[in-house]
Amino acid sequence: MTPNKKLPLEGLRVVEFTHMVMGPTCGMVLADMGAEVIKVEPIEGDRTRHLLGSGAGFFPMFNRNKKSIKINLQSPEGAEMARRLCATADVVAENFKPGAMVKYGLDHASLSATNPKLIYASLKGFLPGPYDHRTALDEVVQMMGGLAYMTGRPGDPLRAGTSVNDIMGGMFGAIGVLGALIQRGITGRGQEIQSALFENNVFLVGQHMLQYAITGKAAEPMPNRISAWAVYDVFTVKNGEQIFLAAVSDAQWATFCDVLGFADLKADPRYGSNNARVSQRNVMMPELRSRLEAFTAAELTIIFEKAGLPFAPIAKPEELFDDPHLNATGGLADVRLTDGPRAGQTARAALLPFTMDGQRLGVRQEPPFQGENTDALLAELGLTAQDIQHLRTIRAVA
Repeated sequence: MTPNKKLPLEGLRVVEFTHMVMGPTCGMVLADMGAEVIKVEPIEGDRTRHLLGSGAGFFPMFNRNKKSIKINLQSPEGAEMARRLCATADVVAENFKPGAMVKYGLDHASLSATNPKLIYASLKGFLPGPYDHRTALDEVVQMMGGLAYMTGRPGDPLRAGTSVNDIMGGMFGAIGVLGALIQRGITGRGQEIQSALFENNVFLVGQHMLQYAITGKAAEPMPNRISAWAVYDVFTVKNGEQIFLAAVSDAQWATFCDVLGFADLKADPRYGSNNARVSQRNVMMPELRSRLEAFTAAELTIIFEKAGLPFAPIAKPEELFDDPHLNATGGLADVRLTDGPRAGQTARAALLPFTMDGQRLGVRQEPPFQGENTDALLAELGLTAQDIQHLRTIRAVA
């Protein structure tokens, strides 16, 4: 943001009862935009702090710009502290099983009875209905929602390579919160927002559902699909390197042929339009693959970039740390690692993919250590040092 200009959600307080990815993503979006987000962790700390493998990056990625308070909701005194904290909130976000928050008096109905301006974001596996009792994971809804079918080869359903539903489900929850904040400014009342993994996944494959409705033909899995564009594929080129190349219009096809010296293909009437080229892909693509083997990926990058044609190297996630565009535009920012063997060290994390007033929304507050802000937040609620020590003694807080 420009100097002295406030972030859009500055002054907003969010209390977050979340874990894993979906709920924390919702809170992170609000936090990055300036909200004070208080993460309520169990006494043992958020489980994602200690995950291995593909879960190792969850906590530092999705919990920047937040505070941490450790409260034992199983304890009556701890649940009371959580309710007192929520009474100070503009927004409460949670992503536990349906009914889990009711037993602590932390559900929407209980909290809004005394705080009618409260906006309550409930992030679930399914919206209310026949499936809402099921336990959902990103992979579960990808399988049942058609995304794994579309991603894998025929007969080999494959989940997408990142937590697409968790992340987007959290984003849609945050969008709902932003809409509710605008409406609260008009009516003075809050409301409950619900976002869910399964419905998010269905939204993602909605284009394929309508493809079937319009054409009467079921969408093929992506590796086996009939592309809308004739040249839109990964090519193996010289030295076994790979690169994605595309020409999605007749003008781009003409340029493609010109810059690669394929005048004969440009003049071939079989390839005179995009739809004609699509119908001839079984003939055209083997010819293109053979000719492109004469080029290195680096040579094609130079040619396509100069010509303004779509192309992409095949990058691995770890290679993005050195991406010149991300580094030049501030797309990555240092965050503190809070747990594990590298606790206290820093790593670069991806920021939200938009700017406000020409600036990326950065890291104002490091991902918190477990319970880092417990004492300060309890003191804000009027507790003395002796009160806080008593709550620790009875394991209500930590």
